[in-house]
Amino acid sequence: MSYTPPPPTSREQVSPRSWPRWLRRNTLELVACAVIGLGIFMLLQPFALLLYTWSFVVMLSGTVMFMVVSKFPE
Repeated sequence: MSYTPPPPTSREQVSPRSWPRWLRRNTLELVACAVIGLGIFMLLQPFALLLYTWSFVVMLSGTVMFMVVSKFPE
């Protein structure tokens, strides 16, 4: 039998190298900010009613994504 260490018990003990590069906080925060910006653009454009209709949902999803991603390791 080989020894396997116990899993880390707190968020500080998780090595940032154990997460894939695309799941790091910096990258996904930029994506969330881009989604929020897209929602603001959709809200302020005067041409398509469909874009205006979905603008709040896009901004809300970007905001929720930012709140979740801000808990990820750097």
